[in-house]
Amino acid sequence: MSPAPERPLGGRRDGRLQIGRVAELCGLSLRTVRYYEEQGLIAPDARSEGGFRLYTDEQVQRLLLIKQMKPLGFTVAEMRELLDARDLMRAGGEGAAEAGERLGAYAADAAARCEELRERLGRAEEFAAALRAETAASAPIT
Repeated sequence: MSPAPERPLGGRRDGRLQIGRVAELCGLSLRTVRYYEEQGLIAPDARSEGGFRLYTDEQVQRLLLIKQMKPLGFTVAEMRELLDARDLMRAGGEGAAEAGERLGAYAADAAARCEELRERLGRAEEFAAALRAETAASAPIT
């Protein structure tokens, strides 16, 4: 009897990763990866003989980019447009310059959203500090 063939390290099959490993690497749930697939933000590169979704390293990077957009409040439609513009710009050729301009607009939008989040965080920290001060002032002296 011959030994069982070695399984690729890290869930890899022919240089591709199974969905579970991709989810783990990206810090996402399987359901979230599938949702992004349903929304057209990512597509598996292939499927294994057993029907498992298989992804490339490039698709993992795409998911990580999507994950960065999420806390900034980008909608799925905005994410899709940004990713499409990024793909078009990287491919070069017709439409690449316009895609680059769209990416520039998204970069400015992301910066504005970051500033808004910083302002909200500052207000939240002030509120938390006020609560701590009030709690400390009203604590019984022992």
